[in-house]
Amino acid sequence: MNENAQDIRQSPVTVFRTLGLTKTYEMGDVKVHALRRVDSELYSGELVVLLGASGSGKSTYMNILGGLDRPTTGEVYYEEHDLTNATESELTEYRREHVGFVFQFYNLIPSLTALENVSIVTEISEDPLDPKDALGLVNLTQRMDHFPSELSGGEQQRVAIARAIAKNPTVLLCDEPTGALDSETGSLVLSAIEQINRELNTTTAVITHNIAISRMADRIIHLADGVITDVEVNTNKVHVKDIKW
Repeated sequence: MNENAQDIRQSPVTVFRTLGLTKTYEMGDVKVHALRRVDSELYSGELVVLLGASGSGKSTYMNILGGLDRPTTGEVYYEEHDLTNATESELTEYRREHVGFVFQFYNLIPSLTALENVSIVTEISEDPLDPKDALGLVNLTQRMDHFPSELSGGEQQRVAIARAIAKNPTVLLCDEPTGALDSETGSLVLSAIEQINRELNTTTAVITHNIAISRMADRIIHLADGVITDVEVNTNKVHVKDIKW
């Protein structure tokens, strides 16, 4: 059994807890149930893959954990903090201090270099990493003075990861981080996420519909139709470099 997965099961430290989490969107007369009474826990330092088809509720679940959205009903806690009843200013502070986000699209500022794109985040963070160190963690030290237009898609995504971790977050939430990349480039991006999880002990959740990616996880949470259908402890976890795409 993977040692990290074993430790999580034996002495878990809960970072996130949800109770009866639901999210309903109204589209005219139609109600869309994105989440249906989801109970879950995410643990300190683990790497979790959220696996499911499009429309299964993965992004809605992650957005609620990250303080980008609120549930319709139910409760969500970060450590002992009740995010359900937090004010907008409290959620802003929570996102700024504790959560790093990585999305499918990089959202870099075109007129800034890689280093400057990362440095922006450190200026508003309480205990940030050195921006150069953050870029070093994603193996982009030699490209820090390049503009986004001078970088490949995979390099831009790694800059986005460096930006997310530069604030030194407790949690890293990644929504389809390789969705716009080919398998070889995506592997480089996932390797960077894997390294950050290992070296910074950041609780990391990765959304994907690609079952191969789940092999890098400590746990795999399966979602379908807004419900968690299964939670697996991955006893055969492998490094990204060993995944066959």
